[in-house]
Amino acid sequence: MSFKTFLTAGAASIALASAAFAASHSMNPTVGGAEMSPEMTIAENASNAPNLTTLVAAVKAAGLVDTLMGAGPFTVFAPTNEAFDMLPDGTVAELLKPENKDQLTKILTCHVVAADAMSDAIGKMIADDGGEHDVPTVGGCTLKAMMDGDNIVLQDEMGNKATVIVADVKQSNGVVHVIDHVLLPKSDM
Repeated sequence: MSFKTFLTAGAASIALASAAFAASHSMNPTVGGAEMSPEMTIAENASNAPNLTTLVAAVKAAGLVDTLMGAGPFTVFAPTNEAFDMLPDGTVAELLKPENKDQLTKILTCHVVAADAMSDAIGKMIADDGGEHDVPTVGGCTLKAMMDGDNIVLQDEMGNKATVIVADVKQSNGVVHVIDHVLLPKSDM
């Protein structure tokens, strides 16, 4: 092999590796226009998403940042700022008060599952269970997962429904599915 052939082959290998690296990083969905890195934790990525600032503030107020930076795996159903805005006026401000930390923690952990569940796996569980699958959460709530066309819909214990609007956002410690409503435990609100 000549030196020129060696250099050309080496350059081609580097170009292919760079293209593969770029492709693997561009495959993760963006959230609120922000790129989500599969090498970062759920807490790190959420803090970069402009449409998850209320969720991030709530996670901080509840003292759950370290948990969501932990090894996991976790599946987080992440409500957008607009989802929190749909709650009755003053609800978020009230929940963020230190004296309401337990209630806030309960609500937030009812959005977390102790598994790494991508949308195709959730869809399969729904189909296998005849159209509705119970999803036990870290907070002790049970969500009901179902399909509405191609969309995964979650029903909380109050009967409210949230649709997954951005699915399969890979994280180093799990996966995030962005949802359009806040899910509530039976006894809250």
